[in-house]
Amino acid sequence: MLDSNVKNQLNTYLQNLKHPVELVVSADDSAKSQELKSLAADINGLSALISVVETRGERTPSMSVINPQLASNITFAGLPMGHEFTSLVLALLHSGGHPIKLDAEVIEQIRQLPGQYRFETYVSLSCQTCPEVVQAINMMAAINPNITNVMIDGSLFQDEVNERNVMAVPSVYLNGEQFSMGAISTVEILNKLDVNAAGRKAEQLNEKEAFDVLVVGGGPAGASAAVYAARKGLRTGIVADKFGGQVAETVGIENFISVKATEGPKLVANLEAHVHEYDVDIMDNQRALSLKSGELFELSLESGAVLRSKTILLATGARWREMNVPGEQQYRGSGVAYCPHCDGPLFKGKRVAVIGGGNSGIEAAIDLANIVEHVTVLEFDSSLRADEVLQRKAKSMANIEIITQAMTTEVTGDGKKVTGLNYTNRATGDSHHVELAGIFVQIGLVPNSEWLTDTIDMTARGEIIVDAKGETSVAGVFAAGDVTNSAYKQIIIAMGSGATASLGAFDYLIRHNVDESEAA
Repeated sequence: MLDSNVKNQLNTYLQNLKHPVELVVSADDSAKSQELKSLAADINGLSALISVVETRGERTPSMSVINPQLASNITFAGLPMGHEFTSLVLALLHSGGHPIKLDAEVIEQIRQLPGQYRFETYVSLSCQTCPEVVQAINMMAAINPNITNVMIDGSLFQDEVNERNVMAVPSVYLNGEQFSMGAISTVEILNKLDVNAAGRKAEQLNEKEAFDVLVVGGGPAGASAAVYAARKGLRTGIVADKFGGQVAETVGIENFISVKATEGPKLVANLEAHVHEYDVDIMDNQRALSLKSGELFELSLESGAVLRSKTILLATGARWREMNVPGEQQYRGSGVAYCPHCDGPLFKGKRVAVIGGGNSGIEAAIDLANIVEHVTVLEFDSSLRADEVLQRKAKSMANIEIITQAMTTEVTGDGKKVTGLNYTNRATGDSHHVELAGIFVQIGLVPNSEWLTDTIDMTARGEIIVDAKGETSVAGVFAAGDVTNSAYKQIIIAMGSGATASLGAFDYLIRHNVDESEAA
């Protein structure tokens, strides 16, 4: 099952096991079951602390990773390969006593959670966001035996997916009820389970001393800004809803200079590791609410906390633009999706649409065409905007239909899931209906700047206007990355602008301190 290189790497990892781990395999005569049995046998042969037991469980094929001493249970329903192979390796290590990389207070909070928590996490093996969620819950399950998690390969257990109407991954169910959809961290899960956690965290944040530079946003621009500020010896903090930002959802990255190819989650992990090398106070899972100027800037958070800083550096990035038509929000996650790579496998053999004819839209159509029955591309303009090479590829595929001058007017459904969409031909004014199961929206980005309305000068599109040093219309407030009026929205450009804005903040602090000294 595993090639020699993977076995050698896994063997090195398994040397970190401290106590026995049991693999309980539920299998039948199917090909996937035989592959799973082969995988379990390969793992068993790499460590004397691992044993294998065969049974017939709730789902077949499946494999449970059990710590007999703690009675912890982490289950993989399906074959945990692709992106989820890392989740399996970490489950083995954590169940076998290898230290879990969480703060001591978070580990204790997990250990003290009352009650029983049975998580079921639906994934696709091509989804890059899914392992983050699976691993977040698995870590909790390895700490508290009253918490269990089952990773379910949605493309394999299709009947179960259809019964629960799962049309987007990752989708998490807790004790049979939907708990979350999309990316969610261990701390975010704890905040939902422990209702007093957010209040306690807000109290801790309120007690923090004022920063020299407070970065709002944890994407490439924010990470770059924090590193540059910390290297200047400035008291630096990062406050972010989620470290990594939109890059965590990016599939392939092939234009990051000096790195031939990488993936979003890998780049995010490297960014976070780099920031941790410096004295940067990272305050994750916190969303900015408002910014107030004064002797010190005051950043209010949705949790109720207020952070203070001499300078502010805004790097809140951007998010996928929505169609803003009737039915979109109603069927979001029930046929309306924004990540074709993640959710595409759930629409295997079905008819879908892609909204948008730029690079992201045509790339999505090409990827989906290899999975689904048919793809309809709807482009608002009179011609596609994607690169010519992508257009040629899409037009060469028999199951891709491209319609230009198409304005989507409504998402239709049966109350539970998408059944189609309506669009108007802008050239003729005629209305049309397309029957389909899924709609993938790929129409660009919108800056995350609404909370700064009437605070800082912006473009009509909501982009923060900055000068050559990254400074905004408010002295002492800087901005970088996709939230600004930068000409191009690229990772490498965001990093460069983060460094520029950080150096601009440093220059501001030097001059500001000199002015204060002269006034005194």
